[in-house]
Amino acid sequence: MGAKNIVVIGTLDTKGEQILFLKNSIKQRGHETIVVDLSMGSTPLFRGDITPEEISQAGGKNFEQIRALRDRSSAMQIMETGVIKRIRELILAKKVDGIIAIGGVTLALMGSHIMKAVPFGVPKIIVCPAAMPSYVAEWFDSMDISVMQSIVDFAGLNDLVKSALTRAAGMICGMTEEALPSDALKLPNGSIAITQFGFSENCAKHVRQYLEERGYTVYPFHAQGISERAMEDLIAQGFFDGVIDIVPAGVIEEIFEGNRAAGPERLEAAGRRGIPQVIAPCAINITDCGPTRKNKEKYASREKVQKIDDLRSATRFNSEELRIGAKVYAEKLNKSKGQVSILIPLRGWSSNDQEGSILYNPKEDMIFIDELRRNLRPEIEIEEVDCNLEDPKFAIALVEKFEFLYKKLERTQ
Repeated sequence: MGAKNIVVIGTLDTKGEQILFLKNSIKQRGHETIVVDLSMGSTPLFRGDITPEEISQAGGKNFEQIRALRDRSSAMQIMETGVIKRIRELILAKKVDGIIAIGGVTLALMGSHIMKAVPFGVPKIIVCPAAMPSYVAEWFDSMDISVMQSIVDFAGLNDLVKSALTRAAGMICGMTEEALPSDALKLPNGSIAITQFGFSENCAKHVRQYLEERGYTVYPFHAQGISERAMEDLIAQGFFDGVIDIVPAGVIEEIFEGNRAAGPERLEAAGRRGIPQVIAPCAINITDCGPTRKNKEKYASREKVQKIDDLRSATRFNSEELRIGAKVYAEKLNKSKGQVSILIPLRGWSSNDQEGSILYNPKEDMIFIDELRRNLRPEIEIEEVDCNLEDPKFAIALVEKFEFLYKKLERTQ
């Protein structure tokens, strides 16, 4: 097995001893390191392969200008910009087989931002003594990052620190040895991403079955917010040949700060790439109003609330919220370069609002559809299907519509 190139990110002025130990531990396993020094204080213990001066220049400032800034956040952003630029250069040169960031909370945050520039499948590790849940959620975001909590602080090189660093070296080396090169990770032709969650389970099951029967390979993503962002990132990186977006509710959840908010770029990557999209409206009309929602008072007081369990309750978005949401969905889909089709079940948009449920209200659902029609480009069709989203009939309609768009694209290529 040939030597791998592992990028090590840290601050050599404050964590020089620990980074040198990690660097040597990696080299003892037969791999090369590229040490990226984000020091902004005193003299580093040793010279990194990429120095603060090089980083600041790549970020558009000279190093003395950055050190003179009183706003630490602005200085960090400039350094992050510079590192990302240099990392992308290394990626193009095929010199990044793995990346590890070591330090405190600030360095971990910077490391997570930098790792967003690194493709899916390239091992990424953050080692920090304070991996608190509130921090980790920010570090992970939608990336394939591993976080190792070192427990002991990185002060000196006692036996516990050495143990943590040795294990961290083993982690990044082992992961890098097993990982395929990022440009070698390919999906088969006919790879289709779909979104799903618990209240679309039957629809998703049948969509997967019908697609697989037709020879497609299906990659499901759980529509709880984070997984969808990961899907968008993967689509942007060139993965997948099409999308059946059963649960695109992360868009309206983002607008109204729901638990399943999927970020400002949700429902955009497939459109930019021009791959076929079939969109269903699962859960666009309902939202959580349980105890974990940060603005729950606004929604828990509504007339119709359906309790699901101790953590989750559901209510409907009101008419004005549906209109606002419809305009945003239309704005996003109107930018699509490829074929887009929207299928609407007329008897409820999930198992949560089937006929008989207190949340079932097809008249209110039409408010969203009418507003969507008014704002969509004429060539984006909306097709109505007389059933609930969970009926097998709707899954068949989704797959048949997708295959029509997919085959149409194939004929033009």
